[in-house]
Amino acid sequence: MSGTVNGASGGVSGGIAGQATERAFCVLAPNASPMTLDGTNTWILAEPGSELAVVVDPGPLDEGHLRAVLDRVEQSGRRVAATLLTHGHPDHAEGAARFAELTGTGVRALDPALRLGDEGLRDGQVLEIGGLELRIVGTPGHTSDSLCFQLPADGAVLTGDTVLGRGTTVVAHPDGRLGDYLDSLRRLRTLAAEHGVGTVLPGHGPVLADALATVEYYLAHRAARLAQVETAVEAGLRTPAEIVARVYADVDRALWPAAEWSVRAQLEYLNEHGLI
Repeated sequence: MSGTVNGASGGVSGGIAGQATERAFCVLAPNASPMTLDGTNTWILAEPGSELAVVVDPGPLDEGHLRAVLDRVEQSGRRVAATLLTHGHPDHAEGAARFAELTGTGVRALDPALRLGDEGLRDGQVLEIGGLELRIVGTPGHTSDSLCFQLPADGAVLTGDTVLGRGTTVVAHPDGRLGDYLDSLRRLRTLAAEHGVGTVLPGHGPVLADALATVEYYLAHRAARLAQVETAVEAGLRTPAEIVARVYADVDRALWPAAEWSVRAQLEYLNEHGLI
């Protein structure tokens, strides 16, 4: 689950489904909603010329979508060698067990509860599958188990729900924590500024062509929202619902429940830092 509760961020390059970089192809799941934008982006990753592919976030338990992903892999002359999860929200992970059954693979994730097989994922790990290099980057905040996957050869990073292709994500309190999320954004900023990451391959929405500008926008936006929440508290508002009605007044009310998660995370952060 993502939950875009604000306007656009960063520059968009092209559409959503299809070839995004030399090594990354997106199959869009048919689960569009206010919380999932156009749907979940399932990513197929493969080194050119390799017979092996990696699938990231099989998405919801939708048989048609899972088979479309598998068909795409097979049409490219490859087989699925690994299935990875950026985090455990159902719109990314619910179909993983069924996809593993269809492909004969395990499921690798940070959270042991999401894994099928003995192999997990951890921050700092480097995977090499069929010549494809994928670096695991721990990015908690949206959820405690959120990971990003750096694709060095393409100068790209798969961000799950940590950074979206449109709007901004929620901090899914209480599992998600704002302090962790800000640290994760700073880590992504370093990857963009110092380690050649230029392209964002998000879990929802279109590919973003300027990773650094996108992450800078996210950090500035979080700072502005935090200041708004602090001001609302100083004005006498106390409950998350009251604060959402003030701070997110211009946002679709269908997204207010998700915004309330972020407000709870912001209040927790302000309390922990002695700001309210």
